[in-house]
Amino acid sequence: MTEKSGPSKKEIARWRQQLLRVQRISWRDLAATLGPVILISAAAIAATLHFVRPAPPSRLVMAGGAESSNFRAVAVKYKAILARNGIDLEIVPSKGSLDNLGMLTDPDSGVDIALVQAGVTTKADTSDLISLGSMFPQPLIVFYRSAKPVTRLSELEGKRLAIGGEGTGTRFLALALLKANGIEPGDKTTLLDLEGEDARKALLSRQVDAIFLSGDSSSIAILRELMHADAVRLFDFVQADAYERRFRYLSKLQLPAGTFDLGENLPPQPLTMLAPSVELLAHSELHPALSDLLVEAAHEVHGKGTLLANPGEFPSPAQHDYPIGNDAARYYKSGKGIAYRYLPFWLASLVSRAAVILVPVLVVLIPGLRYAPNLYGWRINSRIYKRYGELMTLERAALQPITPEQRAALLTRLDEIEKAIISFNTPGAFADQIYVLRRHIRFVRENLAQNTGSGLAHPANP
Repeated sequence: MTEKSGPSKKEIARWRQQLLRVQRISWRDLAATLGPVILISAAAIAATLHFVRPAPPSRLVMAGGAESSNFRAVAVKYKAILARNGIDLEIVPSKGSLDNLGMLTDPDSGVDIALVQAGVTTKADTSDLISLGSMFPQPLIVFYRSAKPVTRLSELEGKRLAIGGEGTGTRFLALALLKANGIEPGDKTTLLDLEGEDARKALLSRQVDAIFLSGDSSSIAILRELMHADAVRLFDFVQADAYERRFRYLSKLQLPAGTFDLGENLPPQPLTMLAPSVELLAHSELHPALSDLLVEAAHEVHGKGTLLANPGEFPSPAQHDYPIGNDAARYYKSGKGIAYRYLPFWLASLVSRAAVILVPVLVVLIPGLRYAPNLYGWRINSRIYKRYGELMTLERAALQPITPEQRAALLTRLDEIEKAIISFNTPGAFADQIYVLRRHIRFVRENLAQNTGSGLAHPANP
């Protein structure tokens, strides 16, 4: 009796191929499972990127005041602070507040930010401008020569008055206050456009009778010198309450005696001054990181207090002619973001933008990947269950009387189903279900083979 020869090489190769099919991942099902998750995540990230600002620019242009003005001194301090964070602040000289506002509204000027005195207006479109807050008070200081104190601006009618140059906030405010007192250009009062050092010299040499000064066109040094000059008086706004009611952008400042010089007791008695605040204005598209940096610089420069402001009083989110920017309002309310508190500016900016991109990843991608295995298993099972549905259809057909040709057709279809199952790339985790399905196919085949037209056999255990 001859021994049976072992399996042929072709059969062994076929078995190996079937084994590999069982172990392989169904890439079609995997793609169908992960595809929607990846596409939705990509769409969410793309939508987020649309609203994420790019990295902040490394250069800003600021309109400063005249060379010797307080505005210029403040801008220089901002420049030093921004330089520590890698931002180059270019300071463009200007005549003062009105000139600064004109540069901001001129799209060809290249100016990004500027200090502007509250109350200063222009006919140009300012809808693009926002305020980063009120930085400091800027009193209107009036020095005059007179044998007796002057208590009302109307008493300066017919005098020679230096009210500041064109483009300065000093001139803008001086004209408004003089007009309220019945003094306007063209009448018997001589209005000169002298400012700063030129105004000081003119007053000391008696070429003018009074001068109007403020921080956008003069320096603190000029004010101190005039306080010590002989026969020169500092105007006391005794009607300050009335001015406040008429000009909403003005605030009353009370100066105690000796504020400027305790040794010489200057001024010799308490004085009342009027002071609009100075706002830091910017374009509405200013990068949020730069907005935070500028408000932080303002806190460092102005937050310690001066002779005219208490510590912590400025900068403030007080709103005047321009709305407070959303980023500035957030800073005043909650301070710097966490990243900017503990990281260098450039790294914090990078982390902040990356954090925004991570939001759709955390909200869409990670939950989607978490449920992907369940969805993948459902797809594999659905393909297996589909074959069970076909088996049930064949069984129902075999319940009816059938001819040998019909039985042969059903058996052929059964072979096709089994072949499709064998060819199906099935992960190893689902192999047991495949083998159970093949046992059920064998059960149906046996019943079909036994069917003589009167129904199916019913073995106890398939």
